[in-house]
Amino acid sequence: MNSNYCVVTLKEYPKLTEEIDKLHRLGWVKFMGKDPIANKYWNKLQLWFAEFQFLLLDNKGTPIACGHSIPFRWNGTENNLPSGWDGVFEQGILEYENNIKPNSVSALAIVIHPKFQGKGLSELMIKEMKSLVKRNQIHQMVAPVRPSLKHRYPLIPMSEYVRWKRKDGKPFDPWIRTHCKTGATIIKVAEKSMVIPATVQEWEEWTDMEFHSSGKYVIPGGLVPLNINRDENTGVYIEPNVWLNHQLD
Repeated sequence: MNSNYCVVTLKEYPKLTEEIDKLHRLGWVKFMGKDPIANKYWNKLQLWFAEFQFLLLDNKGTPIACGHSIPFRWNGTENNLPSGWDGVFEQGILEYENNIKPNSVSALAIVIHPKFQGKGLSELMIKEMKSLVKRNQIHQMVAPVRPSLKHRYPLIPMSEYVRWKRKDGKPFDPWIRTHCKTGATIIKVAEKSMVIPATVQEWEEWTDMEFHSSGKYVIPGGLVPLNINRDENTGVYIEPNVWLNHQLD
């Protein structure tokens, strides 16, 4: 660990939940915080799996990044993976409630304060998450990754986007590239990783847009278009992510 930073878990410092909330408000697109699975289970995640939630503090003790993950049971096959972010989040919670022993961990999020982005902290946070998983004696980690530049290309299918390469042969997307640099490999696309349904009015508020007709809309921060149905007063955002595998042994 760089001497300029230190890592603490929520288990060690449970009062830091408020600091995590602040980082999320600064680092997440607004609608990402409206996912029904997150709203249903977030408090349980922080309470039941506090040792897997961590913060990066600078040398003044100020939280500048946070990471979240959840243990779950996985047999190691592609077909046995959950649907994506929503699926693995809910599976981890339900398995805990039913006393099913986990053998894997899924990353859920890494959030870095906007002032500290672009300083190499993404790679550091992934490595810290992997170390934390190993310290808890679990040796398999996966991640339903949200590619960081996909929002610029919302009309390109994720299955095509993940095949894009730079001239040096490395993945085009910086977040996928950082994961691969730390030892990850792509498993598959999670086509329905996160599903966020809401009213048209709620989506207008979250996106600062107006939706006068039914149809598909490109929205700020969206990896894919938003589906609006004026007749039913609904907007449904179905986000694809990319399952990555981190072998920890």
